[in-house]
Parts: sequence; structure tokens; C-alpha cells
Amino acid sequence: MLGRLASGVSTGLQALAARLPSQCAVCHAWPAQRVCEACAARFAQPRARCTRCALPLPAGQACCGACLRHPPPLDACVAAVDYGYPWAGILADFKFRGDPGWAGTLVTLLRSTPWAEPLLEAADTVLPVPLSRQRLCERGFNQSLLLARHLAPRKTDANLLLRLHDTPAQHGLPRARRLRNLRGAFAVEPLRAARVQGRSVVLVDDVMTTGATLHAAAAALRQAGARQVSALVVARTDAPG
Repeated sequence: MLGRLASGVSTGLQALAARLPSQCAVCHAWPAQRVCEACAARFAQPRARCTRCALPLPAGQACCGACLRHPPPLDACVAAVDYGYPWAGILADFKFRGDPGWAGTLVTLLRSTPWAEPLLEAADTVLPVPLSRQRLCERGFNQSLLLARHLAPRKTDANLLLRLHDTPAQHGLPRARRLRNLRGAFAVEPLRAARVQGRSVVLVDDVMTTGATLHAAAAALRQAGARQVSALVVARTDAPG
């Protein structure tokens, strides 16, 4: 009871803070939201992306060669922006420097991305990529869960997809090593597997690099019987590491 009350108060304070004027983190204009409209328009222009992995593509192409040759376990993947200036720094503040107030701004960015809203509307369940207990203790919150709850509060389930063990830091590792690290890292809660069987699921994460984490999570959902698995991410790196 007290936990739910504290969670509600925290959510309310975050929503209030998101509406208050502040200085734009990019151009430092005042008063503005955390990212002013001019900077959002400048640095978040929609671009053609692969529908399966969200890598940038030339206009007119729907799917990259890698996904055509080796279809990933994701039916669709939507990314709002490239992982570069200014979003890389903003995401670092959000995730590593303990600033959950960025969630509202990043969700607005996601919602304005083509195909994001239809993906959410078609989903039966929205699942954040879970953190290990160790990472959750280090950060104090799961950034993917904050994004998911802002995107689809009624569809978000924080306890359906489980992270079974911690993995070494993935940053800077090649894709093959990431895949080895993540083997068996995710599973669906056995007593609630019916929530996945035959359903359409959307995974939410902040950054997609090689896709190893999302693919491992999607594979666990497929194994549990999910009919369709897609992903929404704030930022996508230019090429697999």
C-alpha cells in the first residue's frame, strides 16, 4: 500500500516537472522544455530505416540486406533517433546519471516517430527489457520500465519478462560476444506464460546497438508462444558493433 502510494507520488512529481519550463539541454534557450521545439525539429528528423532492425537505409528500401539474409526474431523495430549528438548525452544523463525526469521528453520523441503509435495500439502487452538485480540496485530504476509506463501504462507489465542472470557490460563488445553473454539471460515468468501465448508483444528499450539484447529477449518470448514480437527504442546506433 505504502509502496503504491510512493510510486504514485513519484510519478506525479515527474509529470509535474516535465511540464515546468526549464533551460533547453541542447541550445540552452530559456524558458523551454528539456529539449526545445527547435532542437527537437533539428535533431530528430524522421529517416528511412529497416523495418526489422531500425538501421538507417536509403529512401525507398524497407529492409536491410542482413535482415533479408537472416531474419531476426523481431517482426518490427522502430527507433526515434540516431545514437549521436545530442541524444547520446541525454540518454547517458537519463540512464547513468540518475535523472529519470528525462523519461517524459524521450517518450514524446518516441510517440512522434512514424509507426510507433500503431505498434503500441496493436500490442496486447508492452514489456520493458528487464535489468539484473545488480544493475537495478546500482541505478535505482529501470530506464526501460519508465519509458514503457509513460508509453502505455495500461499495457505495461514489469514482471512478465524476467532477467535470469547478470551479464558483463555489453558496451564495446562485438555482436558474437554479446550473444554469448546473453544466452539464457531472459525467460517468461512460468506461472504467467498465458499472457504471452498467441499475443502481440512490444519490447521497449532505450538504445539498440547490435540488437543482441532485444533479440535474446524476443527469442524467449517466441519460445513462450508469442505470436508477434516488435521493439520500440529511443536511439539506434549507425551500425552493429
